[in-house]
Amino acid sequence: MYLFYCHSNGSRALDKWILLAQPRQLSCFQQVPVRKKSSLSFLSDYRLNMESGDNSSTAELMSRYVSLELGYGVPKDGWRICLAHEFKEKRKPFQAKDVSLSNIVEHIGLGVRYLKWWYKKTQIEKKAPFIDMFRAIPLRQIYGAPLGGIGGGTITRGWRGEFCRWQLNPGMYHYKTVIANQFTVCLRRGGQTVYQQVLSVERPPTLQGWNWGYCGEYAFYHALYPRAWTVYPLPGQNVTLTCRQVSPVIPHDYQDSSLPVAVFVWDIENKNDYPLDVSIMLTMVNGSGHKDDKSGGHWNEPFHLEKAGESVSGVLLHHCTTVNPYTLCMAAREQSDREISHQTAFSPKGTCGVLWGDLIADGRLDSPTGSSPPTQKGEVVAAALAVGCPVPAQGHNDLEFSLAWDMPNITFGSREREHVRRYTRFFGTKADAAPSLSHHALTHYRLWERSIEEWQRPILQDSSLPPWYKSALFNELYFVVDGGTVWTELPEDSDVSGGLRSEDGGLPAQPAIIKEYGRFAYLEGQEYRMYNTYDVHFYASFALIMLWPKLALSLQYDIAGSVVSCDPTERLHLMSGRNSPVKVKNVVPHDIGDPDDEPWQRVNAYLIHDTADWKDLNLKFVLQVYRDFHLTQDTQYLQDMWPICQAVMESEMKFDTDGDGLIENSGYADQTYDGWTATGPSAYCGGLWLASVCVMCKMARLVNNEAAFQRFRDILDRGSAAFDKLLWNGQYYNYDSSGQDLSNSVMSDQCAGQWFLRASGLGDGQFQAFPKEKICSALKSVFDLNVMSFAGGQMGAVNGMRPEGVPDHSSVQSDEVWIGVVYGLAAIMIHEGMLEEGLRTAEGCYRTVWERLGMAFQTPEAYCEKGIYRSLAYMRPLSIWAMQLALDTSQPRDQAPKTTTTPTDQAPQTTTTIQTETEGEPGQKESQDQGHIP
Repeated sequence: MYLFYCHSNGSRALDKWILLAQPRQLSCFQQVPVRKKSSLSFLSDYRLNMESGDNSSTAELMSRYVSLELGYGVPKDGWRICLAHEFKEKRKPFQAKDVSLSNIVEHIGLGVRYLKWWYKKTQIEKKAPFIDMFRAIPLRQIYGAPLGGIGGGTITRGWRGEFCRWQLNPGMYHYKTVIANQFTVCLRRGGQTVYQQVLSVERPPTLQGWNWGYCGEYAFYHALYPRAWTVYPLPGQNVTLTCRQVSPVIPHDYQDSSLPVAVFVWDIENKNDYPLDVSIMLTMVNGSGHKDDKSGGHWNEPFHLEKAGESVSGVLLHHCTTVNPYTLCMAAREQSDREISHQTAFSPKGTCGVLWGDLIADGRLDSPTGSSPPTQKGEVVAAALAVGCPVPAQGHNDLEFSLAWDMPNITFGSREREHVRRYTRFFGTKADAAPSLSHHALTHYRLWERSIEEWQRPILQDSSLPPWYKSALFNELYFVVDGGTVWTELPEDSDVSGGLRSEDGGLPAQPAIIKEYGRFAYLEGQEYRMYNTYDVHFYASFALIMLWPKLALSLQYDIAGSVVSCDPTERLHLMSGRNSPVKVKNVVPHDIGDPDDEPWQRVNAYLIHDTADWKDLNLKFVLQVYRDFHLTQDTQYLQDMWPICQAVMESEMKFDTDGDGLIENSGYADQTYDGWTATGPSAYCGGLWLASVCVMCKMARLVNNEAAFQRFRDILDRGSAAFDKLLWNGQYYNYDSSGQDLSNSVMSDQCAGQWFLRASGLGDGQFQAFPKEKICSALKSVFDLNVMSFAGGQMGAVNGMRPEGVPDHSSVQSDEVWIGVVYGLAAIMIHEGMLEEGLRTAEGCYRTVWERLGMAFQTPEAYCEKGIYRSLAYMRPLSIWAMQLALDTSQPRDQAPKTTTTPTDQAPQTTTTIQTETEGEPGQKESQDQGHIP
């Protein structure tokens, strides 16, 4: 989504160690005539590749790895890369020079208005723009799996081991590698240190007293989120270290999944014929590399906590800023054969030779008592924690560290309200929870891992799924945590109803699900700073509803309350140059606000278009309401949402200007493709409309509202006829019905409405909006043209393709690939029996982003065939979980789904008039009663 971007040392020399080493049936596909032989030949090749487990791209990422060591307990599946790897392709963010002359002329007014607004925002108000078109984030091909649970802030550790991306202040990112934050290993034999090395390939100009420059060719990183492994065979030492990083991101868990903590487990394999003493040291700066690190007043102190027979020790780093202060905590669990030592404070400037010498002398640190004095302005302070253990000859041992950060009370940019994070329900709001968080993490992480393994095992062990898919499915989940995510408690004085209470057809002031499970928000993207951007959440929402359904429903209640509210404040919208209200009643908001302002209180931070006239937002709400009910069977939720659905559909009716049962686009970019104009009935919005009308029929039946059923049934019949008449061309649905030169472009997202119907168990029989044979033909056209005729079939599906087989260059978005849209397209292909086409379509995006462009853990919104990308670290690619839903529901009935809403996640069923079984849907009630996806 969104229009366009414009924006104005150590060398990794290798150590001179020398080591010799060597180094389902396709129902739709069968029904539609094939235009290109390449599709058939490709599918044959693809079957062979799946059977042989083709990993050629992965092999490229590991091509510089020279060791034979594979680490301790590292899984087969995931994203793996040698620490010495360098990505050959270096892409740039989309800039003004990449916009065609015709688009520049068309949008010159927008450019002038944006420039004035940007100057006022940045230079006068001293605020960060919600989209900064002049300062795009440059591509840094360094990121690994983020640390921490959901909604408590994140710290991202790069795949080379650096601590390099920080989101502690809610929704606001700081991209800085703090070079002093490192792990160091010390090996001792017979009381003498024989090896000491910073486990980093860097050679920085600072900290020259440390031994830098670990040989990256001897190490690799492996991510299977929410865990990651780094394997370090120590050259010449016959010792292999495996660092396992664990974050508490556990489906259907609403307690530990909220904790701002991570655990590092170091498995040590000694393959020598003599024992060793091994110490690992963690050093951390008090701060994040931000300028406030030097603001003064920060201090450190050691701590010891004993609880329930378990003790932990470590160092607390108190970061005492005026706004959103926090405490970092390094800790280790005390055990009989472990020695824990610390250095409370040291300066990370200069050579730091004293600290290095302290460790090298005896494998431990001095462990002074007492706290450090507060820092002076301009001064930075760091701390160190070391843990040591004996490792027998030809044996194994392990060391454990935890890293926690406690920022319980937060304010957003406006500083108007204080919010408390979700984890405070379990650990308190007094900003003294860091020791308890660390204790809990170190004593519970093995339980977390068992839960993670039980969740992932059925998918990882499914030999019918290709390895790249397993990596993509789990690793793309990083954004649930690292999407600027906040998870807060609902304040006692909050009213989420929007002023329209239950007795008047609205919502309770404090819905039970929000009171119990809190409020959840995540950004559209790290560069597009708006919370819960709804047109994009439509795609991403599959991850939440399948894995944390209570958070999905909580978000829906917040949106529903915003629907019935209004904000008549007039403001300038940058595209049209016209003033209009911030929020109109009975329409779905674009977003629930900017973290640099006051989310939930002031919605619609997006001001490029007036989204009150967008055609997709209301429809996406209705479709999600029924899909969520279908997957959770929460009857109270459906009962609460039904009047809101009626209100937004009534509001949507005005877009059917000719009364034919089909809405029309208004001749500008009035939907999630906000740079791609649509005129009249369109495949995308028209399809979403028909699907929404179809689910309104279904919901009307469930709530026993026959009048509503008959009304929407009539609209569906008339609208479906108009849709076919105006858009169907015999092979696919035209982009729109304007009759303009490019109106017959092939849109990759033309079947989005059918996608949601299938995901909701609909699309056939009484609740069918589109003829199956036309959907199959359209998907076949998309596969042949948008996928196989674009970039050699290796980069996913381009948004728009001309029938003659060249991309549609009419807008800045029509010739882009949107990764989240591609995953949704793959899902509907799977639903319709095109399994191999769906997998191949999605594979192109994964290979491009993760293996070719170096965009791991920052999957962008879009890329073009060559040269550029747009909006790193974006929400929409979470739609890959729609593929898993399609795979789950497409398997034989006698197999239990792999990923589902569990019975323990379901809300208590209240007595209502809602029906949960409908004639013509045999077998539905049994699976629903069991809490499984029907």
